[in-house]
Order: sequence, then structure tokens, then C-alpha cells
Amino acid sequence: MKQDSLLITGAASGLGRGFALRSARPGVTLHLIDSNEIRLKDTASRAEGLGARVSTHALDVTDAPAMRQAVEAIGVSGGSLDVVLACAGITGGVHERPGQDGAPCESEYQVRRMMDVNVNGVLNTVFPALDVIRRQPVASDGFRGRIAAISSIAGLVSFPGTPSYCAAKAAVDRLMVATGGNLKQDGILLSSVVCGFINTPMVATNEFAMPGLVQTAEAVERIMAGLEKNRRRITFPRWIAAGSRLMDLLPIGLAERYYQNQPTGAAGSMPVVRKPSDA
Repeated sequence: MKQDSLLITGAASGLGRGFALRSARPGVTLHLIDSNEIRLKDTASRAEGLGARVSTHALDVTDAPAMRQAVEAIGVSGGSLDVVLACAGITGGVHERPGQDGAPCESEYQVRRMMDVNVNGVLNTVFPALDVIRRQPVASDGFRGRIAAISSIAGLVSFPGTPSYCAAKAAVDRLMVATGGNLKQDGILLSSVVCGFINTPMVATNEFAMPGLVQTAEAVERIMAGLEKNRRRITFPRWIAAGSRLMDLLPIGLAERYYQNQPTGAAGSMPVVRKPSDA
């Protein structure tokens, strides 16, 4: 698999940083995007220390015009994209509504922000990248380039504790797999990464057991190995994914009784995503 030029969103921490540092070496060009400029610069500095050529863009992936400008500039400057990794994302769950009966709920702001970052952020990465990759010659392995987006095992279920997160990740998975069926004919591999808990800052505040927790470095290796094998869906841990698919086959009421009575991941256990004015 050719991987001399990589575009990585969410590169300031977690999987994005893991991919950047794993790929950094002499002869490799990394295009790194994240909204956290300070941590992004730290990732870039570490990658440059390993010999990579690095360009950074302090952007929010929800800014479609800025994302398109940054990604298309790669092609305009004569660069290429061998691998694109859409890692930027947020998480959050339902919380009790202040002053009411305590029924768990996600705010409209949180739902819209979840969709904007986790779905539109992927679209704002994938579509400009496709325009660049389509202009590239087919490499010796038969591909012009590869694009992977981070979905989640949460996208396989309808968990009442994280409704919009489940919905967003389901959308990403279906989009990448379904669209990939067409684009493979053009020599472009689209892959969905359906993963469980990964030990990144995103889950650092979780106060419940996380079965099948995978370390970041291991997750990075599994994903890259999946891309090298041209897998359209990269899934791990498989046993959790299998259980989740079975749960989704149950009657809704039965599944909800299970979810609402389990001690782990109950409503309100995930960090809330608030309006900037609420912070």
C-alpha cells in the first residue's frame, strides 16, 4: 500500500495523532488538520522529529469552505493523497433536564453539533479528498488512493444513552460502505472503521467499565492493516460487534430494558456537549 502522503483530521490527539506518529518517517508528507492549534503543533513537531514533512491546518472540520480550500490546495500544489484518515469526532450522551422531572435528554444543540462534527465533518473531508485522488494515476497496487472514516460499534445499536452519537456513526458507516461499492471501480478504496472503545482522550472521562478497550497504538495498527488488505469495513473487537448486531435484532422494548438497567454506560454517564456560551 502506497502511503507516502497522508491527510489526517483530528490529528491533535487520539487516533489522529497515533496515525501521524506511526506514519512519520523520511520521505513521508503529512497533512494534519485539527481545531486545537496548540496540540496540533505538538503533533507536527513530533512527526517532524521523526523525519516527516508536515503541513498543518488549524481548522474545524465543520467549516466546509475552509476544509475544501485546505484539501484542494494539496492537489493544486502538485501533491497527492495516498491515504486519508477522517478521525475528527466528538462524543456525548443524554443528561437530566434541569428543573424538570429528570427524564434524560439531549439538547437540540448537542444533537446538531454531534451531526455536524461526526457526519458533516466526514463529508467535508471525503469529498474534497475524492476530487484530489480522482486526478491521481493508479498505483502499482491498483488503487489511486484510500479513504477511511472512523465509525463506531455504537453505530450498530440504538443505545438510549447516546442517541445522536449512535445515529451519526451509523450514517458514517453506511455512507462509506455503500459509496465505496461504486468508487472501487475508479480505483478508490473507501473504508469504514467500526471500532469499540479506544484508549484516547475521548473516553478518558468515562466512569464506567469499557469492555474490549483497545490501546491507541494497537487500534492504529489494526486499521492500517485493514487498509493494506483493502477491507471496506474494518471491525474490532469483533465479539462486541457481533453482540451489538444481535442486540439490534431484538424488539425495541426488550433491548431498551436491557440498556436502561445495565450499570455501565447508563444515561448521563457520557460528557455533555454544551453551547459555547454554557461553558
